[in-house]
Parts: sequence; C-alpha cells; structure tokens
Amino acid sequence: MTTMQAFTAYSRFGLGARKGDLALIGDPVSALIAEISDPAQGAVVEPRLDDHAAIITTINKHQKDRAQARDSGKAKGAYRDPIKVWLDRQGPLERGVRVSQALAAPVGYTERLVAFWSNHFAIQGDMNEMSRALAGAFEREAIRPHVLGSFADMLLAVTTHPAMLRYLNNAVSVGPHSPQGSKLGLGLNENHARELLELHTLGVDGGYSQADVTALAAVLTGWTVHYRGDSAGQFVFRLEAHEPGPQSVAGKLYDQAGFEQGRAVLADLAASPITAQHLADKFVRHFMGDAPDPALVASLAGQLHDTGGNLAALAAGLVLSDAAWSTPPNRLKSPQEFLWSAIRALGVAPDGTQVQDLLEGMGQPLWNPSSPAGFPDAAMSWLGPEAITARIDAAQTLALAATGPDDPVVVAQAVLGPALQPATQEAMERAESRTQALVLMLMSPEFQRR
Repeated sequence: MTTMQAFTAYSRFGLGARKGDLALIGDPVSALIAEISDPAQGAVVEPRLDDHAAIITTINKHQKDRAQARDSGKAKGAYRDPIKVWLDRQGPLERGVRVSQALAAPVGYTERLVAFWSNHFAIQGDMNEMSRALAGAFEREAIRPHVLGSFADMLLAVTTHPAMLRYLNNAVSVGPHSPQGSKLGLGLNENHARELLELHTLGVDGGYSQADVTALAAVLTGWTVHYRGDSAGQFVFRLEAHEPGPQSVAGKLYDQAGFEQGRAVLADLAASPITAQHLADKFVRHFMGDAPDPALVASLAGQLHDTGGNLAALAAGLVLSDAAWSTPPNRLKSPQEFLWSAIRALGVAPDGTQVQDLLEGMGQPLWNPSSPAGFPDAAMSWLGPEAITARIDAAQTLALAATGPDDPVVVAQAVLGPALQPATQEAMERAESRTQALVLMLMSPEFQRR
C-alpha cells in the first residue's frame, strides 16, 4: 500500500522515488533505518578513479613535462595545461560515478547524508587548479567513509586531507618561532583554523575569540602535504614548521608535543556540546526547514553528544521523530536534489558532463560552491527568477530524454503516489505533448518541495 509516509521517505530524506519504489518500500521508517545501518551504503567502488595521491602525482608529472618542453624550446602549446589534461580524463568519470550512485541508491538517505556533510566541509573547486582536481577525491576519501560513523573521525580525516589543507592554505602555514619560521621569516595562515571553528565545529556563535583562532592556527602548523617523490600527495607533519610550546584553545591548555597537540584539540572540538548544538541545528534545518523545532534540535544535539558524535545515530534520531513525518513539505529542493529526483523519476541516465552542465545552469555545480560555507541551505536560496528559469530548462531537457513507453500520468502516480494533486494530474492530461506533461510533473509543487 502506497502511503504519504512512503512518499515523504523518498522526498524529504531520499533522492526521490523511482517507478515502483513507493509500492515496495514497506515500512518507510524501517527502510530508512535499514539503509543507514548498512556500512556499505555510500561507498564508491570504481577502480578507474584516482585517489588524491595519484592525482597530485599525475599532475606533477604533466607540469614537469610541460616545463621541460618549454625549456627545450618546443612550440608554445606543445603541452596542454596539466589540470585540464587530468580533468578531461577523470572529471567525466568522477561525475558519472555520482550519477550512478544517485540512480542506484535504495531510498537515497545515505547519499543525502554524503551531500550534507560534503557541503558542511565544502571545497571550492574553482579556488585553484588543484582544488578543482581534488574535490571529488576529497568527498570519496574524507566524507563517505565516515558518513555513518564518528564525527570526530570525519573531522580528523577532513582536516588532514591534502585537498582541505591546500584549499584553506594550512599547507603553507608556518609557526613564526619554529625552526623554519625563524630561519625564513615565515608566519601563520589562519584561514583553516578560522573556518574549522566557525564552520566545521563550534559555529559562528560558538563563543570562540580571535585569540582562539590564532592559537588553533599555531596548533595546526606543520600539518601539510608532500609534493614530490613517491609520497607526493600524502599528509605529513613537519616538526620544523610547527610552532613550539603549549597553546590555549577555547579555554583549555594543550601542552602535547607535535601532531598530538592538534589531534587533541580536534577531538575536544568534536566532542563539545556546542559543536553538537551547531551540527544538530544545521542538520534539522536541512531536512525539516528554516524554522526547526527547538526541542527536536536540543534532543538530537544531546543524542549526538551522548553517543560520542555517532552520525548514524543522529540520522536515525531524526527519522524516528514525530516531526519528521508530520511537518508539511516546506523546502524547495536544491538543484542537485531536484536533478537526482528527476532522473530517478524519469528513468534517464545523463552522463557526467551533461549532469554538470545542467547543475551549472541551475547554479549548483558539483563540488564547486562559492565559499568554504558551502552552497546556501535555506528556502529562499534557489527561488530567484533566473534559477527557476534554469530549472524549467533542465526539466525540459530531461523530459525530452525520457523516451520510455509509460503514460506521463502513470509515471506521476508511480513516483508521487498520494502526493499527486488533482490540479497537476488534470494539467498533465491536457498537455499538448508527452514532454510537456512530464515537465508539468517535474515543476509541480509536490515534486519540487520536500
């Protein structure tokens, strides 16, 4: 029996229903819990994808080859830009894997969690060339393995990943009183420390000070990346660049030596009840809307704190709440959420390049937000006239690609179930073409909102 709760499971928590999903889901709450109880969910198995070390090694080689060609007097253009060489080869494959993950996900809750945490620890792909190349690998390596695990583990993985160290400039941050700093006159770069406190853990209202930012930046000195040789691309702690001595962060003194000082600070930040409050508030807003129930936020914050930052428990706690099923749809899907639900509903499979073109048109390209804060996550974020026009264009493109034999109204009944409104069905029945009818379904309020 297809119920409104089944539709809510796919719409609010998942990536949208495919034909037959609503009738087969069974108990929606149990289906969501089962999905996030499977450690294999969210994993990417594609041996053709390079890891971050291979990416950096490959690009280094291309850069060396190009420099040698330039030095030997070869004509300009004999070697293409090294990043473009890599992106032409791996970029479409990386994006294609994302499409495959979206199509194959049972309900899609785990994939939504991946997207949420990937946006929480955002990498701005266009910030620099290496960030662009590493953004997909960063999600596969630092986010996905921990999305149903511990927040502390995810925080450490993110903070030590070469993509984040380079993006937020920590890889070049040097303690001014370290051997290297004293010798070369180098100093702190506070970008990573500031975003770690403001965005990744305590939150902008978390009570930290500028002194905390500076102290954390000192703690993280020496956390950098190997650039050459067999270990190119690997995280490394360089004692010669580390600011010596104890540091006080958020009211606690840390006198550990070397890397362990930073590990201890990250562990305490991850375990902080302030961090739990910040994460729970952001999590509930994402799934439930811009005015989250304070009692629900407090409950999930307490659960997150009491479980030692267990992210699967956080995800389960939300779907086990009454509000998860009684709150009306109130949030316009983001462009990515809309695209995944549309291709699942229509049974189409655009390739990675087509997907990126559609997402860029709608303002949410994969792995490329405009700042470390990630893509906006509020009801009004995607309601501008240009954004809606781009969404209609995307709906038209996808509807044209849907060449299956099914009657559009039958498709709508299958993927929207009891949420399909009489006005939408009537408009589809009066449509002048199959494509127009499918566009009407994709742009209907019941399809667009979750």
